[in-house]
Amino acid sequence: MNAFFHIDQARALDRQDPLAEFRHAFHMPVWDKQEVIYLTGNSLGLQPKATSAAIQQELSDWKNLGVEGHFKAQLPWMPYHEFLAASLARLSGAKETEVVAMGSLTANLHFALASFYRPSPERPAILCEAKAFPSDRYALVSQLEFHGYGEADLIEVQGQSEDGVPTEEELLQAIEVHGSRVATLLIGGVNYFTGRFYDMGRITGAAQSKGITVGWDLAHAMGNVPLHLHDWGVDFAAWCSYKYLNAGPGGTAGLFVHERHHQEALPRLAGWWGHNKSSRFQMGPHFDPIPTAEAWQVSNAPVLSMAAQRASLDIFDQVDLSAHRSKGLDLSMRCMNMLDALATELGEAMRMITPREDASRGCQVSVQFLERDRRFFDSLVKRGVLADWREPGTIRMAFIPLYSSYEDLARLEQILREILTA
Repeated sequence: MNAFFHIDQARALDRQDPLAEFRHAFHMPVWDKQEVIYLTGNSLGLQPKATSAAIQQELSDWKNLGVEGHFKAQLPWMPYHEFLAASLARLSGAKETEVVAMGSLTANLHFALASFYRPSPERPAILCEAKAFPSDRYALVSQLEFHGYGEADLIEVQGQSEDGVPTEEELLQAIEVHGSRVATLLIGGVNYFTGRFYDMGRITGAAQSKGITVGWDLAHAMGNVPLHLHDWGVDFAAWCSYKYLNAGPGGTAGLFVHERHHQEALPRLAGWWGHNKSSRFQMGPHFDPIPTAEAWQVSNAPVLSMAAQRASLDIFDQVDLSAHRSKGLDLSMRCMNMLDALATELGEAMRMITPREDASRGCQVSVQFLERDRRFFDSLVKRGVLADWREPGTIRMAFIPLYSSYEDLARLEQILREILTA
């Protein structure tokens, strides 16, 4: 029984959905002869059906061409990362010269911080949000220690809400108070725990007005929310590709460096793939950086991983990004309204920790079931709901516009009602 969102209503909305066809471009996991309700694309996106063929093409070229695949493969391996640049630029709101597919997220943050964290005795600090993803904190503390500082110079902005994640206004206030001693700011554009989407342009401008270099972790933003990195004037940003970009486990990540930095003589952890392409194979002893974001590369492209990412980006290239944003907001709001209705009807103690304002969230909904433990979540999984459990008592659900449906939401309500009333 669905009291809030009837299955027939959901199916009618799916028939009207301009993105509905893209669900068929992905492999949907099936349990007990029924497609699961897949709500963990914020941890690992589903596999595009084109992925196998994309990887198989590279395997075939490797088999038949050997080393000559670098030049004679259907998509030559030497410039393979370039085949991803236009798609990544579109999704990040950047110029093609400002983005590069490379490395992994935390490694890319380290590469960027080697260039953009330049502390001085007057400005030793790094500013981040409290409750940042742990890997970010590890990276920032290690960067401080590498430069002879310590955790005392990591300014973690604590929010006043129960979850401790700061609001935008709390971040702006911290920039105002601490700005004169901060060298670099690094914040998650969308908080992994709450799903809060920050006004990145406003925060970037406020920090740079204080002389702070600004970076963003886009792990939960890239492919989820609209980005305008170039126009916002962001100094650097990094992202992973296995979540919303559906590039597969451990997929090749990405880096953004604003074009104003491309000609600067910045400190850099250099490698041969960032060297001037025209003289790279002369194997000279002195590093001559490419005058684009590619200069931050250190190694040649992991072609098999990038082939998987290309299969997903080919789908994004066909998508109206405004419709993508609208569907993510609509599904997440309907989910929050459904949860509110269930809480009221059943007397269930819930707390929504994802902001309700459209401008402050993506497609993720994080909710705390205050009187439930892990057994409740396990019951959802047994019924084919693949969501994400985070302590304390929090379930994260991501409604991915490319493959989540309104029928998924109606089915979710039915399963929640069955478990909560059992």
